[in-house]
Amino acid sequence: MAKIVKVETSRTPPLQEAVAERDNHGLLNPGTPFNPGWVDDIHINRSAVERRTDSLKTRRALKKEWQAAWLLRAVSCMDLTTLSGDDTPGRVKRLCSKAKNPVRRDILEALGAQSLGLTTGAVCVYHSMVETAVAALEGSGIPVAAVSTGFPACMAPLEIRLTEIKASVAAGATEIDIVITRHFVLTQNWSALYDEVCAYREACGKAHMKTIISTGQLATMNNVAKASMVCMMAGADFIKTSTGMETVNATLPVSLVMVRMIRRYHELTGFRVGFKPAGGISTAKDSLNYLVLIKEELGDEWLGPGLFRFGASSLLGDIERQLEHFVTGQYSASHRHPIA
Repeated sequence: MAKIVKVETSRTPPLQEAVAERDNHGLLNPGTPFNPGWVDDIHINRSAVERRTDSLKTRRALKKEWQAAWLLRAVSCMDLTTLSGDDTPGRVKRLCSKAKNPVRRDILEALGAQSLGLTTGAVCVYHSMVETAVAALEGSGIPVAAVSTGFPACMAPLEIRLTEIKASVAAGATEIDIVITRHFVLTQNWSALYDEVCAYREACGKAHMKTIISTGQLATMNNVAKASMVCMMAGADFIKTSTGMETVNATLPVSLVMVRMIRRYHELTGFRVGFKPAGGISTAKDSLNYLVLIKEELGDEWLGPGLFRFGASSLLGDIERQLEHFVTGQYSASHRHPIA
């Protein structure tokens, strides 16, 4: 029989605030005129970055009720995602149902967390499934995000990419995950990258724009940092590590580089840009490392779905298993935590 344990959250930002923050970051990033000086000033020390992230994984230990509280926070920051060629309306509807009820009710009751109104941060789908997701999530307050601009390769003509963005917004998507043209970064053509992202920003209208820079294909951390800064100057509301389909996706070192660019952009402009690591984050332990990174580098203001998201498809299942272990002392089989 499950033991009844109420999760103590006094030493973490309350989950109720994190859930509410989805609506507090309603302003779109206005961007700035292109400033090549901001880009030229960027120089990344790879060794220092790796030392910082290595220490992050070894000196922080969240245990017992503190770990459970932070895992609930991770759930609230999750973009529950299905991006497969065999997606069907039925699969998307099941995913939306899980987004509305991401953790089994008996586990939440045992944690004393049943009143939090816990949901995931968003549901992310291809354009063809936007209307299905919007209908399935009606009244829940959970936004629908659509991947766009020739995702994942960004090789379609620009006019087609812009048309796809506008079509997804018209279908009800309130967040658009766009991808950049990588060769602009690899050839240091920063003005062309800026112009491209500005065009995306205009096409998004009132929808929030999450800009995927595909860090695993950018060759150097200097490129990652500079691409991040240029995209924020062009109006990105979030910067995102990866499509989840590259050989190398989100890592702590590239994430550290990107969040420090977010911090620098905030210092320069006063505007907070969000961060989304995506791809390869599949365990509860991974999610805790990223949450601690965000808390230490950016602060509590970023610890909610308004400014931080995980791109996730399998992460939720492992988090739910860890929460049940906290409640019962035993690990459950994966099929007890269906996701779709």
